[in-house]
Amino acid sequence: MPYIMTIVSLFAGDGFFKYLIEKSENADRKFNRDNKIVIKKYHNKGAMLNIGDKNQHFVALLSLVFSAFVTGMFVVTLGMKGKGLLNAGLALILGGAYSNTYDRLKRKYVVDYFSFHIDTKKYRSRIWKSLAVRLNTIVFNLSDFGIIIGAMLLVISELGTK
Repeated sequence: MPYIMTIVSLFAGDGFFKYLIEKSENADRKFNRDNKIVIKKYHNKGAMLNIGDKNQHFVALLSLVFSAFVTGMFVVTLGMKGKGLLNAGLALILGGAYSNTYDRLKRKYVVDYFSFHIDTKKYRSRIWKSLAVRLNTIVFNLSDFGIIIGAMLLVISELGTK
């Protein structure tokens, strides 16, 4: 039951934030004391980093197939003993995947709404400065973090079983 609640909570929570951002006239603003978190509205028409934005139907279909596949894995492992970490990871992935897939099917884009501001002046290395500039351009949503954390839990659960 806690895994189902994780899926529902992530889906509903991200949906709520997406609703607020979509209704907001002025969504661009700095959020914390040091202006490290930036709230902004971004419509991602592709997959991660807007990859495939020219082929939205394929991205939506791929998202639907991926969600169905992971749902199948989740259902199969749900009753198994010793699979708590695996199920927690799958639940986070599914909550995020369902929310983003819903957006792709209903809106034809995924609503992303926050990014991080990294001060590039403090980096002397060209590589780190370039990485910081790239990170400043990426816009996330709560589902993205559910998917990322869920994938990390999946890897950890598999490393622990060997």
